[in-house]
Parts: sequence; C-alpha cells; structure tokens
Amino acid sequence: MAGHSHAKNIMFRKGKSDAVRSKMFSKLAREITVAAKMGVPDPSMNARLRLAVTNARSQSMPRDNIERAIKKAIGSDGENYEAIRYEGYGPGGIAIIIETLTDNRNRTASNVRATLSKNGGALGETNSVGFMFDHVGEIAYPASVGNADKVMEAAIEAGADDVESDEDGHWIYTSFENMGEVAAALEKSLGEAESVKAIWRPQNTVPVDGEKGATLLKVIGLLEDDDDVQNVYANYEMSDEDMAKLDA
Repeated sequence: MAGHSHAKNIMFRKGKSDAVRSKMFSKLAREITVAAKMGVPDPSMNARLRLAVTNARSQSMPRDNIERAIKKAIGSDGENYEAIRYEGYGPGGIAIIIETLTDNRNRTASNVRATLSKNGGALGETNSVGFMFDHVGEIAYPASVGNADKVMEAAIEAGADDVESDEDGHWIYTSFENMGEVAAALEKSLGEAESVKAIWRPQNTVPVDGEKGATLLKVIGLLEDDDDVQNVYANYEMSDEDMAKLDA
C-alpha cells in the first residue's frame, strides 16, 4: 500500500454554482431512483440505495429531494432508466469512460458520439479502453479527519488496498467487492465518510500540457453537462502549474 498525492484531475470536478448544483442533484436523484427500483426501496436493506443516499447527503442534497427520488421508484409512472457505459478516446488519445443512466439509449449514444467526434475524440467499442482502468471502491474523507499516517493506519486495519492523501483530503481505495465492508470498518475509526462509491481508476496516467489539457477538460465538461451522463473518467494527468493557469 502506497500513500501519495491524490490525482485531482483524473476525474474532472466542477465548482458548485447554483446551476451546477441543480444538475448534480438531478443526477443524484436519478441514481437513487434506479437503485431503489433495482431492490427494496429501503436504504437499510438495499446496499446500492444506501450508497446513493449517502453520497447525496454528502453533497448536501435536501432530505425532501432524497425521499421524493425514492418514492418515484415505487410509482408505476416513473421513467425506466438503464445503466450504459461508453468508452472512447478524447483529444490526444486520452482514454475516457462515460457512465450513463438513460431512458433512451439511442439519444445518449448519439450525444456522446457527437461530443467526442466534434472535439478531436472518438467513441470506441465496449472494453476498448476499459482494460486500462480498474473498477474499485473509493472512500473519501476530508483533511480534517487526521494526518496521512492516521488515515493510512486506519485503512490498513480496515483491509483497504491503497490510500492517496494531500492537503484537500484522503482517498482510500478498495476492491469493488469489499467496498461496503471496508467503509463500515473505517466509519468506526474515522467517522462517516464524505462519499463511498465505485469508480474507474486509471492504472496509469498520461501527462498532458496546458493547451491539450484545456481542450480535454472542455470535452469532459460537455459530457458531464449531458443530463444522461452520471460520471466521466479519463486517464490523464496535468501539472499543478498547468491546472492553476486553467483556473486563472
């Protein structure tokens, strides 16, 4: 197990303006509804729903919104969403995985394909880039929970596989299958996590400079703006200096 700096730019994360927060709540609600439909509409008896609700709360999603999303799954008039994963390449050959929840796979595939192709990328076949990523559990804690040594010790005791820590927080990684068990063990030693979720973690990252990085972040941003897209992962890495220039 190795502790190292969290690659914040592996998965593009936007600021929380009102518009972005509203869209984020919509995506969280969709995940809650799908999780509730796939099992018992009770978080205590449905692991996927429990994770969805936990992550919604970590993003300060109102309780009423969460309860409404669960009730929507119980009704017979709600939309039927299916989870579809798309894979392809962005500008510069960067591998991208796009997770979606959609009620119209033709619309979603067309939108994803168009976004990539219009910006120097291309939609690939299933598993065309998936082998470059590991499907793992990610458990996030704020920096205030303790220093890197404390979190590393707790992670080892909980049976985690890896830890990344920096000034912004701690990210603990485990196998997808053991995510719930490790999260429960960590909660006893570190308290409730900020988020517990399954992600696609790149096995290796590809360095990109400021210009290519700006184009890539634009593409990822366009993908994330699509209502059907839940998460976007890419195997790129940018220096702190280039990231600072883009944020300026």
